Amino acid sequence: MRQHFQMFAVYNRWANALVYEATAALSEEDQNRDMGAFFGSLMGTLNHLLVTDRIWLKRFTGEGAAPASLDTILYPDFVGLRGAREAEDARIVDWIGSLSKEDLAGRFTYVTATDMRTISQRLAPALAHFFNHQTHHRGQAHAMLTALGQPSLRLDLVYFQRMEEGRAFA
Repeated sequence: MRQHFQMFAVYNRWANALVYEATAALSEEDQNRDMGAFFGSLMGTLNHLLVTDRIWLKRFTGEGAAPASLDTILYPDFVGLRGAREAEDARIVDWIGSLSKEDLAGRFTYVTATDMRTISQRLAPALAHFFNHQTHHRGQAHAMLTALGQPSLRLDLVYFQRMEEGRAFA
């Protein structure tokens, strides 16, 4: 189980880097163009992913800032957002790497961001949601990128597993 989540942390970092590389090729106007996605634009969607990662990591670790709103724009400029994403992905990889089997089998308690309920749940299923949420919105970002004329990205987990970095987990 530990190796499974380590794979997802490293895969997550890899896939985010591909999305950010493609986003960097766009004009600022296209990065901020409302594409009809849940968070509007690429910048809105990428900011949302950073926001939710920070919320979840605060829940998991008790450390770091946790924005109050899911649509917070932490970084209106792409360069700042990209640097923050890289730092957050490194934080995720490091934290996941520090977990023991006992940690993964354990429970944690947090207060929800949307309706202020107290929830207690096992860590492993929450981590499955954490990484699945990234994949979900990364898919939206990918659709926006292709609609804006960028080549389609190979973001499937199997492509990561076939690379040197991913073979350690396959």
